[in-house]
Amino acid sequence: MSKIKLEYIWLDGYNPEQNLRSKTKIIDTTEVEDGIKVENLPVWSFDGSSTKQASGGSSDCLLQPVSIITDPTRTNGYLVLCEVLNSDWTPHESNTRHKLRKLRNSTNKHKFWFAFEQEYVLTNVQGKPLGFPTIGYPNPQGKYYCGVGTQNIEGRDVVEDHLDLCLEAGLDITGVNAEVMIGQWEYQLISKDSLKAADDLIFSRYLLFKIMERYQVVVELKPKPVEGDWNGSGMHVNFSTKETREKGGKEMFENICDSLGFFHKEHIEVYGADNEKRLTGLHETQSIDKFSYGVSDRGASIRIPISTVKNDWKGYLEDRRPSSNGDPYLILEKLITTVSSALVTNKYQKVTS
Repeated sequence: MSKIKLEYIWLDGYNPEQNLRSKTKIIDTTEVEDGIKVENLPVWSFDGSSTKQASGGSSDCLLQPVSIITDPTRTNGYLVLCEVLNSDWTPHESNTRHKLRKLRNSTNKHKFWFAFEQEYVLTNVQGKPLGFPTIGYPNPQGKYYCGVGTQNIEGRDVVEDHLDLCLEAGLDITGVNAEVMIGQWEYQLISKDSLKAADDLIFSRYLLFKIMERYQVVVELKPKPVEGDWNGSGMHVNFSTKETREKGGKEMFENICDSLGFFHKEHIEVYGADNEKRLTGLHETQSIDKFSYGVSDRGASIRIPISTVKNDWKGYLEDRRPSSNGDPYLILEKLITTVSSALVTNKYQKVTS
């Protein structure tokens, strides 16, 4: 008889920014007849009154396993991502994943591909970014982005550990780099399935938070962790569809961008809390109350990569508006809704998801 460790992971009910929660379930391999597959794993309950997902008088919520990967931090371990259900097995109001799941199934013909660029800042337990002196500030921004050398880099060892864990877990992480502010980093994940893209981002965040426990380092996902002349943290979303990759054309790309601009306010509403502190029109951002797009323009809301233009207007777009603390399920739901509508109608017509 063999024991395995299942780490059940879910998003809690805090608002406007949910937190990751997890707990460990030990089972015998004999309890899963067809092997360790997500569909064979048991539903598990938890105390929703302790996570702002239920009242104390009726506190049971359910964890429905929906995705599983190897746990690189444990022997005989797996990470199990779960949707939160009410006790009657309906989706909990905090469960944003089920909306994207339903939308993904109805818009599958467009074959969306997504890539997240997750930025974050490493701080000490007092909240001071790594590389910032106890009093005052470090040298101004300039040499930190993709920097090399002790004077320009903070936290590389822990970042490398996170990269290795993601690779060992089987996540399709495509790169990491130091960002514009010292102590600020980014990693990229890609997927040819919208739901997997969002799930993998949650897995990668979990591994990031967990590995930092060893070092007593805090992962800060606030979009503007340091006020003043310092870059904020975003979560840029690169996206394409079968149409943009295979047919393309300048008119198609401009129509998609115009549609995204038409529904700009609706997107901003789900693109992350406190995003107005980052989207100021400075530090490689457009103002939160404005929308723009342009070729190779990192100060625009939507950047059209030069590679897309050079490839006869075939390729992908980058949405630079989402914040580092954004909910990937809500972000992708809104992107798929708007872009699908633009591809089908060639005009600004909302598709209700």
